[in-house]
Amino acid sequence: MDYVKPAAVLTAMIEAGKNKAELPVMQLLVRGILGGAILACATTLAYTAVAQTKIPMVGAVIFPVGFVIIILLGLELITGSFGLIPLAVLEKKTTVGRMLNNFVWVAAGHLIGCVVYAVLYGLTLTKMGTDMSNPLIQTLITASEAKTTAYKHLGGNGMMLVTIKAMLCNWMVTLGAVMAMSSTSTSGKIMAMWLPILIFFGQGFEHTVVNMFVIPAGMMLGADVSFGDWWIWNGIPVLAGNFIGGVLFTGVLFYLSQRSFKETRKNAELGLAPVRKPTVTETVGLERSL
Repeated sequence: MDYVKPAAVLTAMIEAGKNKAELPVMQLLVRGILGGAILACATTLAYTAVAQTKIPMVGAVIFPVGFVIIILLGLELITGSFGLIPLAVLEKKTTVGRMLNNFVWVAAGHLIGCVVYAVLYGLTLTKMGTDMSNPLIQTLITASEAKTTAYKHLGGNGMMLVTIKAMLCNWMVTLGAVMAMSSTSTSGKIMAMWLPILIFFGQGFEHTVVNMFVIPAGMMLGADVSFGDWWIWNGIPVLAGNFIGGVLFTGVLFYLSQRSFKETRKNAELGLAPVRKPTVTETVGLERSL
C-alpha cells in the first residue's frame, strides 16, 4: 500500500516546512524563478485548451500539470509553503525570520520567472510584435483587466471579493501540496494533488503566482491596467488572502484535526518527553510489515 495516513502526513508537512525554511537564498531564488515560469507556462496551456475547445473546464483539467512538475522536482511555490512553514514555526522547528526569508526570496523568484515568461510568450503570440490577430492576446488582455480594474470598479466590495477568492484559492493549492504527501508512489502523488488544483482553477479563484504572469502579460499586450491597479487591486490583497487561506484552512485546521493535545498535556504534567511522531518512511515501512 502506498497510502500515507493523515497523522504521518502532518509530520511530513512540518518536516517539509522546516527544510524549506533552511534553504539558502540562491536556491530559494532559482527554485522560485523556475516555479513561477512553469506555472505561467501551464496557465497559457490551459488558456490554449479553452480557446481550442470553447469549454472552460478543459483548461482546469489541464492546468495542474504545472503544479505537478513543481512538486515532483522539489521546486518552490510560495502559496504551497503558506500551509507548511507556519506549522514548522508553530512546532518550534524554525523561526519566523527564516519563514519570512523564504517567502520574500521565493516571491521575488516567482515574479522574475513569470515576467520573463510573459515577455517571451508575448513575443511568440505577436510573432515578434508584428501580428496582433492571435485570439489568446485578447484572452490575456481580458483576464488582466478582470483581475484588476473589475475589482476596482466595485470599490470596497471588490477588495473584499478578491481577498475571499484568494483565500479559497489557496485552501485548495495548499491541499494540493499536502495531498502529494498522502502517497509514496509517483502516480499516487500525481492523482492526489491534481484534484484540489483542478478545483481552484475551474472556479476562477485568485492565485498570486498565476497573476504574476497574467496581469503583466496583459499589460504588455495593451490591457488598460496600471502598475497601481495591479498591486493595489490584486497583487497585495491576493497575496494576503492566499496566506490567510493557506495558514488557516489547511495548516491550522489540519494540524488541529490530527495533533493530540491531550497526550501532550498529560506528558508535560508527568514530566515525560513528548512522544515522537513516526516519519512517513517509518509509517509506510510498518504498514508493509504487517
